[in-house]
Amino acid sequence: MKITSFILFAGIVCSHSVFAQQTLKPFPQHVKYVAGTIKPDNISQAQLDKTVGDFYTEWKKRFIKSAGNNESYVWFENVGKKQCVSEGQGYGMIINVLMAGFDQSAKTTYNKLYNYYRLHPGSKSRYLMAWAQNADGKDIDKTSATDGDMDIAYSLLLADKQWGSKGAINYLIAAKDMIAAIMQYEINHQTWSVLISDGVEAESKDYFDMRSSDFMPAHFKAFEAATKDTRWTKVIDANYKLFSSLQDNYSPDAGLIPDFIVHINKKPRPAPPYFLESRYDGYYNYNACRDPWRIATDYILTGDKRSKTITAKINTWIRETTNNNTYNLSAGYTLAGNDIKGRYFEALSFIAPFGVSAMTDKKNQAWLNKVWAYLVAFKLKDYDYYDNSIKLLDMIIMSGNYWKVD
Repeated sequence: MKITSFILFAGIVCSHSVFAQQTLKPFPQHVKYVAGTIKPDNISQAQLDKTVGDFYTEWKKRFIKSAGNNESYVWFENVGKKQCVSEGQGYGMIINVLMAGFDQSAKTTYNKLYNYYRLHPGSKSRYLMAWAQNADGKDIDKTSATDGDMDIAYSLLLADKQWGSKGAINYLIAAKDMIAAIMQYEINHQTWSVLISDGVEAESKDYFDMRSSDFMPAHFKAFEAATKDTRWTKVIDANYKLFSSLQDNYSPDAGLIPDFIVHINKKPRPAPPYFLESRYDGYYNYNACRDPWRIATDYILTGDKRSKTITAKINTWIRETTNNNTYNLSAGYTLAGNDIKGRYFEALSFIAPFGVSAMTDKKNQAWLNKVWAYLVAFKLKDYDYYDNSIKLLDMIIMSGNYWKVD
Protein backbone atom coordinates (compact mmCIF):
# COMPACT_ATOMS: atom_id res chain seq x y z
CA MET A 1 0.00 0.00 0.00
CA LYS A 2 1.46 3.32 -1.02
CA ILE A 3 1.62 6.07 1.59
CA THR A 4 0.17 9.36 0.44
CA SER A 5 -0.93 12.68 1.86
CA PHE A 6 -4.35 14.28 1.68
CA ILE A 7 -5.91 17.68 2.18
CA LEU A 8 -9.42 17.68 3.61
CA PHE A 9 -11.53 20.72 2.78
CA ALA A 10 -15.29 20.96 3.37
CA GLY A 11 -15.59 17.20 3.20
CA ILE A 12 -13.73 17.03 -0.14
CA VAL A 13 -10.85 14.61 -0.54
CA CYS A 14 -7.88 15.87 -2.58
CA SER A 15 -5.11 13.36 -3.23
CA HIS A 16 -1.52 14.33 -4.04
CA SER A 17 -0.77 10.83 -5.28
CA VAL A 18 -2.53 7.60 -6.08
CA PHE A 19 -3.64 5.71 -2.98
CA ALA A 20 -3.46 2.02 -3.74
CA GLN A 21 -5.94 0.03 -1.68
CA GLN A 22 -7.03 -3.55 -1.94
CA THR A 23 -10.26 -4.26 -3.73
CA LEU A 24 -11.99 -6.83 -1.54
CA LYS A 25 -14.84 -7.79 -3.87
CA PRO A 26 -13.51 -7.35 -7.41
CA PHE A 27 -15.78 -7.85 -10.39
CA PRO A 28 -16.85 -10.52 -11.25
CA GLN A 29 -18.14 -11.89 -7.96
CA HIS A 30 -20.51 -14.67 -9.13
CA VAL A 31 -22.77 -14.25 -6.14
CA LYS A 32 -24.79 -17.16 -4.84
CA TYR A 33 -28.22 -15.59 -4.67
CA VAL A 34 -31.12 -16.91 -2.56
CA ALA A 35 -32.12 -20.48 -3.43
CA GLY A 36 -34.61 -20.51 -6.28
CA THR A 37 -33.19 -17.41 -7.95
CA ILE A 38 -32.25 -17.89 -11.60
CA LYS A 39 -29.88 -16.26 -14.07
CA PRO A 40 -29.75 -16.48 -17.87
CA ASP A 41 -28.68 -20.07 -18.52
CA ASN A 42 -28.33 -20.23 -22.29
CA ILE A 43 -24.95 -18.46 -22.29
CA SER A 44 -21.85 -19.00 -20.20
CA GLN A 45 -20.95 -17.11 -17.05
CA ALA A 46 -17.84 -15.85 -18.80
CA GLN A 47 -19.97 -14.35 -21.56
CA LEU A 48 -22.32 -12.74 -19.04
CA ASP A 49 -19.32 -11.14 -17.33
CA LYS A 50 -17.77 -9.98 -20.60
CA THR A 51 -21.02 -8.41 -21.77
CA VAL A 52 -21.33 -6.45 -18.53
CA GLY A 53 -17.69 -5.39 -18.61
CA ASP A 54 -17.81 -4.25 -22.23
CA PHE A 55 -20.98 -2.24 -21.67
CA TYR A 56 -19.59 -0.68 -18.50
CA THR A 57 -16.52 0.52 -20.40
CA GLU A 58 -18.74 2.25 -22.95
CA TRP A 59 -21.06 3.63 -20.27
CA LYS A 60 -18.25 5.13 -18.20
CA LYS A 61 -16.62 6.76 -21.21
CA ARG A 62 -19.85 8.52 -22.16
CA PHE A 63 -21.41 9.40 -18.83
CA ILE A 64 -18.68 10.05 -16.24
CA LYS A 65 -17.53 13.65 -16.59
CA SER A 66 -14.94 15.67 -14.72
CA ALA A 67 -15.96 18.80 -12.80
CA GLY A 68 -12.42 19.71 -11.81
CA ASN A 69 -9.38 17.96 -10.44
CA ASN A 70 -11.22 16.09 -7.70
CA GLU A 71 -14.89 15.98 -8.65
CA SER A 72 -16.83 13.97 -11.22
CA TYR A 73 -20.50 13.59 -12.01
CA VAL A 74 -22.82 11.35 -13.99
CA TRP A 75 -23.77 13.40 -17.02
CA PHE A 76 -27.45 14.12 -17.56
CA GLU A 77 -26.53 15.25 -21.08
CA ASN A 78 -27.88 18.77 -20.46
CA VAL A 79 -31.47 17.61 -20.95
CA GLY A 80 -33.59 20.42 -19.53
CA LYS A 81 -30.32 22.35 -19.16
CA LYS A 82 -29.23 19.96 -16.41
CA GLN A 83 -25.66 18.78 -16.02
CA CYS A 84 -26.36 16.24 -13.30
CA VAL A 85 -29.19 14.91 -11.12
CA SER A 86 -28.70 13.13 -7.80
CA GLU A 87 -30.52 10.08 -9.13
CA GLY A 88 -27.79 9.63 -11.72
CA GLN A 89 -25.06 10.30 -9.19
CA GLY A 90 -26.45 7.45 -7.10
CA TYR A 91 -26.58 5.10 -10.08
CA GLY A 92 -23.00 5.93 -10.98
CA MET A 93 -21.66 5.48 -7.47
CA ILE A 94 -23.24 2.03 -7.09
CA ILE A 95 -22.01 0.98 -10.53
CA ASN A 96 -18.43 2.11 -9.84
CA VAL A 97 -18.17 0.18 -6.57
CA LEU A 98 -19.53 -3.00 -8.13
CA MET A 99 -17.18 -2.77 -11.12
CA ALA A 100 -14.04 -2.24 -9.02
CA GLY A 101 -11.34 -4.73 -9.92
CA PHE A 102 -12.45 -4.87 -13.52
CA ASP A 103 -11.91 -1.11 -13.50
CA GLN A 104 -8.61 -0.41 -11.77
CA SER A 105 -9.50 3.28 -11.42
CA ALA A 106 -12.92 2.65 -9.86
CA LYS A 107 -11.97 3.87 -6.39
CA THR A 108 -10.50 7.10 -7.73
CA THR A 109 -13.62 7.66 -9.81
CA TYR A 110 -15.87 6.83 -6.88
CA ASN A 111 -14.14 9.33 -4.60
CA LYS A 112 -14.55 12.04 -7.21
CA LEU A 113 -18.25 11.23 -7.51
CA TYR A 114 -18.46 11.42 -3.73
CA ASN A 115 -16.73 14.79 -3.73
CA TYR A 116 -19.23 16.15 -6.24
CA TYR A 117 -22.12 14.99 -4.05
CA ARG A 118 -20.59 16.72 -1.02
CA LEU A 119 -20.12 19.95 -2.97
CA HIS A 120 -23.87 20.12 -3.58
CA PRO A 121 -25.61 19.72 -0.20
CA GLY A 122 -29.33 20.14 0.27
CA SER A 123 -30.83 22.88 2.43
CA LYS A 124 -32.15 20.60 5.20
CA SER A 125 -28.98 18.59 5.72
CA ARG A 126 -25.45 18.75 4.39
CA TYR A 127 -25.61 14.97 4.07
CA LEU A 128 -28.38 15.07 1.46
CA MET A 129 -27.74 16.17 -2.13
CA ALA A 130 -29.36 19.03 -4.01
CA TRP A 131 -31.36 17.22 -6.65
CA ALA A 132 -29.99 18.87 -9.84
CA GLN A 133 -27.25 21.11 -11.19
CA ASN A 134 -27.46 23.24 -14.32
CA ALA A 135 -25.01 23.25 -17.22
CA ASP A 136 -22.75 25.60 -15.23
CA GLY A 137 -22.62 23.21 -12.29
CA LYS A 138 -24.77 25.36 -10.01
CA ASP A 139 -27.66 23.93 -7.99
CA ILE A 140 -31.06 24.53 -9.56
CA ASP A 141 -32.44 24.57 -6.02
CA LYS A 142 -31.50 23.01 -2.71
CA THR A 143 -34.24 20.42 -2.34
CA SER A 144 -33.30 16.76 -2.47
CA ALA A 145 -34.56 13.80 -4.48
CA THR A 146 -35.07 10.87 -2.15
CA ASP A 147 -34.16 8.13 -4.60
CA GLY A 148 -30.81 9.74 -5.38
CA ASP A 149 -29.97 10.08 -1.70
CA MET A 150 -30.88 6.47 -1.01
CA ASP A 151 -28.68 5.15 -3.79
CA ILE A 152 -25.74 7.33 -2.74
CA ALA A 153 -26.09 6.12 0.86
CA TYR A 154 -26.26 2.50 -0.28
CA SER A 155 -23.19 2.99 -2.45
CA LEU A 156 -21.28 4.20 0.61
CA LEU A 157 -22.13 0.96 2.42
CA LEU A 158 -20.86 -0.94 -0.62
CA ALA A 159 -17.70 1.19 -0.68
CA ASP A 160 -17.00 0.36 2.96
CA LYS A 161 -17.16 -3.35 2.12
CA GLN A 162 -15.16 -2.90 -1.07
CA TRP A 163 -12.26 -0.77 0.16
CA GLY A 164 -12.69 -0.38 3.91
CA SER A 165 -13.09 2.93 5.71
CA LYS A 166 -9.55 3.61 6.91
CA GLY A 167 -8.53 5.68 3.92
CA ALA A 168 -9.17 9.29 3.02
CA ILE A 169 -12.95 8.83 3.24
CA ASN A 170 -14.61 6.98 6.09
CA TYR A 171 -17.31 5.48 3.90
CA LEU A 172 -19.15 3.86 6.80
CA ILE A 173 -19.45 7.05 8.84
CA ALA A 174 -20.50 8.94 5.71
CA ALA A 175 -23.16 6.31 5.04
CA LYS A 176 -24.52 6.42 8.58
CA ASP A 177 -24.71 10.23 8.52
CA MET A 178 -26.60 10.12 5.25
CA ILE A 179 -28.95 7.33 6.34
CA ALA A 180 -29.83 9.28 9.50
CA ALA A 181 -30.63 12.35 7.39
CA ILE A 182 -32.78 10.28 5.04
CA MET A 183 -34.74 8.89 7.99
CA GLN A 184 -35.19 12.36 9.46
CA TYR A 185 -36.13 14.32 6.36
CA GLU A 186 -37.30 11.88 3.68
CA ILE A 187 -39.44 9.38 5.60
CA ASN A 188 -43.00 10.08 6.75
CA HIS A 189 -43.01 9.08 10.43
CA GLN A 190 -46.79 8.75 10.53
CA THR A 191 -47.36 6.32 7.68
CA TRP A 192 -43.72 5.21 7.24
CA SER A 193 -44.06 5.90 3.53
CA VAL A 194 -41.23 7.53 1.60
CA LEU A 195 -41.39 11.27 0.93
CA ILE A 196 -40.59 12.51 -2.56
CA SER A 197 -37.96 14.92 -1.22
CA ASP A 198 -36.80 16.74 1.88
CA GLY A 199 -38.84 19.73 0.71
CA VAL A 200 -42.12 18.03 1.66
CA GLU A 201 -43.18 19.38 5.05
CA ALA A 202 -45.63 17.71 7.45
CA GLU A 203 -48.23 20.36 6.66
CA SER A 204 -47.70 20.04 2.90
CA LYS A 205 -50.40 18.63 0.64
CA ASP A 206 -47.85 16.08 -0.60
CA TYR A 207 -46.87 14.74 2.83
CA PHE A 208 -48.93 11.58 2.34
CA ASP A 209 -47.94 11.03 -1.28
CA MET A 210 -45.13 8.89 -2.65
CA ARG A 211 -43.13 7.98 -5.75
CA SER A 212 -43.44 4.19 -5.90
CA SER A 213 -39.91 3.60 -7.19
CA ASP A 214 -38.53 5.12 -3.98
CA PHE A 215 -39.41 1.88 -2.19
CA MET A 216 -36.09 0.03 -2.10
CA PRO A 217 -36.51 -2.71 0.51
CA ALA A 218 -33.07 -4.28 0.06
CA HIS A 219 -31.49 -0.86 0.61
CA PHE A 220 -33.60 -0.32 3.71
CA LYS A 221 -32.53 -3.66 5.21
CA ALA A 222 -28.91 -2.66 4.68
CA PHE A 223 -29.60 0.73 6.28
CA GLU A 224 -31.04 -0.95 9.36
CA ALA A 225 -28.16 -3.40 9.62
CA ALA A 226 -25.62 -0.57 9.45
CA THR A 227 -27.33 1.81 11.88
CA LYS A 228 -29.35 -0.54 14.13
CA ASP A 229 -32.30 1.81 13.56
CA THR A 230 -35.31 -0.52 13.71
CA ARG A 231 -37.58 2.14 12.22
CA TRP A 232 -36.44 0.88 8.83
CA THR A 233 -38.43 -2.30 9.49
CA LYS A 234 -41.51 -0.10 9.87
CA VAL A 235 -40.77 1.48 6.50
CA ILE A 236 -40.33 -1.92 4.84
CA ASP A 237 -43.46 -3.43 6.36
CA ALA A 238 -45.66 -0.40 5.68
CA ASN A 239 -44.68 -0.16 2.03
CA TYR A 240 -44.99 -3.86 1.29
CA LYS A 241 -48.50 -3.62 2.72
CA LEU A 242 -49.19 -0.50 0.66
CA PHE A 243 -47.99 -2.09 -2.58
CA SER A 244 -50.00 -5.24 -1.98
CA SER A 245 -53.13 -3.15 -1.41
CA LEU A 246 -52.58 -1.18 -4.61
CA GLN A 247 -52.15 -4.37 -6.61
CA ASP A 248 -55.35 -5.83 -5.18
CA ASN A 249 -57.46 -2.71 -5.57
CA TYR A 250 -56.17 -1.08 -8.74
CA SER A 251 -54.25 -3.69 -10.75
CA PRO A 252 -55.54 -7.15 -9.84
CA ASP A 253 -54.71 -8.61 -13.26
CA ALA A 254 -51.35 -6.98 -14.05
CA GLY A 255 -50.03 -6.32 -10.54
CA LEU A 256 -48.64 -2.93 -11.57
CA ILE A 257 -47.95 -0.04 -9.22
CA PRO A 258 -48.40 3.56 -10.45
CA ASP A 259 -45.66 6.16 -10.73
CA PHE A 260 -47.14 8.12 -7.83
CA ILE A 261 -49.42 7.16 -4.94
CA VAL A 262 -51.58 9.70 -3.09
CA HIS A 263 -53.62 9.85 0.15
CA ILE A 264 -51.60 7.13 1.84
CA ASN A 265 -52.94 8.15 5.27
CA LYS A 266 -56.57 7.66 4.17
CA LYS A 267 -57.36 5.54 1.13
CA PRO A 268 -54.24 5.11 -1.01
CA ARG A 269 -54.83 5.40 -4.73
CA PRO A 270 -52.96 6.20 -7.96
CA ALA A 271 -52.15 9.86 -8.45
CA PRO A 272 -54.32 11.93 -10.78
CA PRO A 273 -52.96 13.17 -14.14
CA TYR A 274 -50.32 15.90 -13.83
CA PHE A 275 -49.88 15.30 -10.12
CA LEU A 276 -46.17 16.03 -10.54
CA GLU A 277 -44.73 15.11 -13.91
CA SER A 278 -47.17 14.09 -16.63
CA ARG A 279 -50.65 12.98 -17.60
CA TYR A 280 -49.50 9.44 -16.79
CA ASP A 281 -48.62 9.99 -13.12
CA GLY A 282 -51.21 7.38 -12.12
CA TYR A 283 -49.96 4.83 -14.67
CA TYR A 284 -47.04 2.42 -14.84
CA ASN A 285 -44.72 4.93 -16.45
CA TYR A 286 -41.12 6.16 -16.38
CA ASN A 287 -40.84 6.10 -12.57
CA ALA A 288 -42.69 2.90 -11.77
CA CYS A 289 -40.85 1.02 -14.52
CA ARG A 290 -38.09 0.62 -11.90
CA ASP A 291 -40.39 -1.11 -9.39
CA PRO A 292 -39.86 -4.72 -10.54
CA TRP A 293 -36.07 -4.24 -10.23
CA ARG A 294 -36.19 -2.50 -6.85
CA ILE A 295 -38.60 -4.99 -5.32
CA ALA A 296 -37.23 -8.19 -6.87
CA THR A 297 -33.74 -7.36 -5.60
CA ASP A 298 -35.03 -7.90 -2.07
CA TYR A 299 -35.98 -11.49 -2.84
CA ILE A 300 -32.78 -12.12 -4.77
CA LEU A 301 -30.60 -10.94 -1.86
CA THR A 302 -32.68 -11.76 1.24
CA GLY A 303 -35.41 -14.19 0.20
CA ASP A 304 -38.26 -11.95 1.38
CA LYS A 305 -41.43 -13.75 0.27
CA ARG A 306 -43.37 -10.49 0.02
CA SER A 307 -41.05 -9.48 -2.79
CA LYS A 308 -41.68 -12.71 -4.64
CA THR A 309 -45.45 -12.41 -4.21
CA ILE A 310 -45.53 -8.91 -5.70
CA THR A 311 -43.20 -9.70 -8.59
CA ALA A 312 -44.97 -13.00 -9.35
CA LYS A 313 -48.09 -11.08 -10.38
CA ILE A 314 -46.07 -8.80 -12.63
CA ASN A 315 -44.13 -11.71 -14.16
CA THR A 316 -47.30 -13.66 -14.97
CA TRP A 317 -48.95 -10.63 -16.57
CA ILE A 318 -45.98 -9.45 -18.66
CA ARG A 319 -45.39 -12.90 -20.09
CA GLU A 320 -49.07 -13.28 -20.96
CA THR A 321 -49.56 -9.80 -22.41
CA THR A 322 -46.47 -10.15 -24.63
CA ASN A 323 -47.14 -13.80 -25.47
CA ASN A 324 -43.61 -14.44 -24.19
CA ASN A 325 -42.25 -12.28 -27.00
CA THR A 326 -39.95 -9.45 -25.91
CA TYR A 327 -40.63 -7.62 -29.17
CA ASN A 328 -44.15 -6.98 -27.85
CA LEU A 329 -42.94 -5.00 -24.83
CA SER A 330 -44.13 -1.39 -24.67
CA ALA A 331 -42.82 1.70 -22.90
CA GLY A 332 -45.62 2.20 -20.41
CA TYR A 333 -48.89 0.62 -19.32
CA THR A 334 -52.19 1.42 -17.69
CA LEU A 335 -52.77 -0.30 -14.36
CA ALA A 336 -55.16 -2.60 -16.20
CA GLY A 337 -52.13 -3.81 -18.12
CA ASN A 338 -52.89 -2.18 -21.46
CA ASP A 339 -50.23 -0.44 -23.54
CA ILE A 340 -50.18 3.32 -23.24
CA LYS A 341 -51.28 4.56 -26.65
CA GLY A 342 -48.34 5.59 -28.81
CA ARG A 343 -45.74 3.89 -26.62
CA TYR A 344 -44.95 1.02 -28.97
CA PHE A 345 -41.20 1.46 -28.87
CA GLU A 346 -38.22 -0.01 -27.05
CA ALA A 347 -37.25 1.63 -23.74
CA LEU A 348 -34.46 -0.08 -21.83
CA SER A 349 -35.69 1.37 -18.53
CA PHE A 350 -38.82 -0.75 -18.95
CA ILE A 351 -37.19 -3.85 -20.44
CA ALA A 352 -34.33 -4.37 -17.94
CA PRO A 353 -36.40 -4.41 -14.72
CA PHE A 354 -38.63 -7.15 -16.15
CA GLY A 355 -35.47 -9.25 -16.43
CA VAL A 356 -34.61 -8.73 -12.76
CA SER A 357 -38.15 -9.59 -11.65
CA ALA A 358 -38.05 -12.75 -13.78
CA MET A 359 -35.13 -13.99 -11.67
CA THR A 360 -37.43 -14.71 -8.73
CA ASP A 361 -38.89 -17.93 -10.15
CA LYS A 362 -37.52 -20.76 -12.28
CA LYS A 363 -40.79 -20.77 -14.25
CA ASN A 364 -39.48 -17.64 -15.95
CA GLN A 365 -36.23 -19.17 -17.24
CA ALA A 366 -37.01 -19.05 -20.96
CA TRP A 367 -38.44 -15.54 -20.59
CA LEU A 368 -35.38 -14.33 -18.68
CA ASN A 369 -33.11 -15.70 -21.39
CA LYS A 370 -35.09 -13.77 -24.00
CA VAL A 371 -35.09 -10.54 -21.99
CA TRP A 372 -31.31 -10.68 -21.55
CA ALA A 373 -30.69 -11.29 -25.27
CA TYR A 374 -33.14 -8.56 -26.26
CA LEU A 375 -31.71 -6.05 -23.78
CA VAL A 376 -28.03 -6.47 -24.58
CA ALA A 377 -28.61 -6.19 -28.32
CA PHE A 378 -29.39 -2.47 -28.09
CA LYS A 379 -26.50 -0.07 -28.60
CA LEU A 380 -25.48 2.50 -25.98
CA LYS A 381 -25.35 5.27 -28.59
CA ASP A 382 -29.06 4.95 -29.31
CA TYR A 383 -30.27 5.62 -25.74
CA ASP A 384 -29.91 8.24 -23.04
CA TYR A 385 -28.39 8.29 -19.56
CA TYR A 386 -31.54 6.94 -17.89
CA ASP A 387 -32.06 3.92 -20.12
CA ASN A 388 -28.37 3.01 -20.26
CA SER A 389 -27.77 3.37 -16.52
CA ILE A 390 -30.75 1.20 -15.57
CA LYS A 391 -29.70 -1.31 -18.22
CA LEU A 392 -26.21 -1.56 -16.73
CA LEU A 393 -27.36 -1.85 -13.12
CA ASP A 394 -29.83 -4.57 -14.02
CA MET A 395 -27.27 -6.42 -16.16
CA ILE A 396 -24.98 -6.54 -13.15
CA ILE A 397 -27.79 -8.14 -11.14
CA MET A 398 -28.86 -10.57 -13.89
CA SER A 399 -25.26 -11.67 -14.47
CA GLY A 400 -24.94 -12.72 -10.81
CA ASN A 401 -22.57 -9.94 -9.75
CA TYR A 402 -24.71 -7.83 -7.39
CA TRP A 403 -23.34 -8.68 -3.98
CA LYS A 404 -25.04 -8.06 -0.67
CA VAL A 405 -23.90 -5.62 2.01
CA ASP A 406 -23.44 -7.96 4.98
